[in-house]
Amino acid sequence: VQLQASGGGLVQPGGSLRLSCTFSGFTSDYYIIAWFRQAPGKEREGVSLISRFYGYPMYANSVKGRFTISRDSAKSTVYLQMNDLKPEDTAIYYCAARKTRLNTSAALTAAHYDIWGQGTLVTVSS
Repeated sequence: VQLQASGGGLVQPGGSLRLSCTFSGFTSDYYIIAWFRQAPGKEREGVSLISRFYGYPMYANSVKGRFTISRDSAKSTVYLQMNDLKPEDTAIYYCAARKTRLNTSAALTAAHYDIWGQGTLVTVSS
């Protein structure tokens, strides 16, 4: 099982980026695929996840209405469309996966994920 994140870069405030997480070794859509981010000096925080366990995607309050997660099963890829980016969105973004369901209250907690891809850096700056 492997994950590969890509799509980071430098963008001005108010701009957009789309991150991609390509995975291999998965045979079921019931894995949870999640995006986390970690800014310098801060803990890793959950951003969004998608899984048919829940029937709907989940978002951190800080990104609701600006970020959209989606999945293309044919391409084994999960996307994170990030709009109206703010300087506080600057971080290394990671995708992660987990095979079994989590309670919704724990679903965006990094410690519960055991499969991680390498990060991709997003910098929001003018």
